[in-house]
Amino acid sequence: MGAFREGTVVSIVESSPQLVKVHVETDSGTIAAVGFPSMIGPVRSGDRVVVNTTALELDLGTGGEGFLLWNLDGAGSLERGPGHIIKMRYTPWQTEVASVEAPESSHHSSLEKIVSIEGMPVIACGLHSQIAGVAAGIREKLPKAVIAYVMTDAGSLPLAWSNLVRTLQKEGFIDLTCTVGHAFGGDLEAVNVFSGLAAARVVGRADVAIVAMGPGVVGTDTVLGFSGIEQGQVLDAAAALHGKPVACLRVSFSDQRPRHHGVSHHTMTALTIASRSRATVAVPDLPPELSETLWAQLRSHGLADRHALVGAGGDGGLRLLEEAGVDVRSMGRPMKDGRVAILAAGAAGAIGADAISADASQA
Repeated sequence: MGAFREGTVVSIVESSPQLVKVHVETDSGTIAAVGFPSMIGPVRSGDRVVVNTTALELDLGTGGEGFLLWNLDGAGSLERGPGHIIKMRYTPWQTEVASVEAPESSHHSSLEKIVSIEGMPVIACGLHSQIAGVAAGIREKLPKAVIAYVMTDAGSLPLAWSNLVRTLQKEGFIDLTCTVGHAFGGDLEAVNVFSGLAAARVVGRADVAIVAMGPGVVGTDTVLGFSGIEQGQVLDAAAALHGKPVACLRVSFSDQRPRHHGVSHHTMTALTIASRSRATVAVPDLPPELSETLWAQLRSHGLADRHALVGAGGDGGLRLLEEAGVDVRSMGRPMKDGRVAILAAGAAGAIGADAISADASQA
């Protein structure tokens, strides 16, 4: 059961059409809370609100804030959404969106029979934070490439929750967003990963797509019970649509948990059990002792036989992020403590850029 508290908004910390951050005075003290105006309408100081405090009471990291469920003094959302496709279906929070494939969409006819993304590289990630390194790795090699981010529903559902995406769009690392499944709030809305990739290619004119969940990976310390397992399924979707699937490794040498040391067991499971198609796996260039560990792990799990392991440098992407002042936090660690993870993502981006360049040279 969820935990709920009633309180009064005492200050507005941040406000935009997509997201509002407030402080709410409750009977147990002042808490930070977040709301989405498209769902609950405008919020003002002095408004009485109902806050879902489940994440706070569970002391969660990502998502560890209160969420505004209802504004008791507000009029609700000011207008109906533009489409008829429902996300978060059959829940009290269900919301209508203008899905890009729907019959009422101006893009319906162009997507109606599309079953191919015509060789577009698709870089699948297991963590939300990896999108920064991937996008920077692409941008460093191909400054004018059109980069789409396709956000799945395996983490945060509202795109507005991601500070990282807002920063990457502001700094020019991402050109287009598409939210798929029950995720919502992207430039484009789509029903699933397949149609989201098609929309990114056909409607967004993307040269490359980065696919990852929103903030908040779920793990259970079991082989199969983690949300990042979708990485394998995304790679299969890219292959089925005649794209070029590229896997971004989740790598860390600062994580003290044995199952996440070097290449995470999440990545290994996604690339062995969850993926059925052959993909390119980006292996970052690292110092010799770390590189040896990385390659040994990949080979011991049979990935050299199942996929194409390709080494690449991620330094260019990391440098671009540093120059832009984008400090990427991965699993709670700042970029300076997680450089290897960013290098791995940058390497995947560099390989994706090479795939775009190869297409252009053959055209």
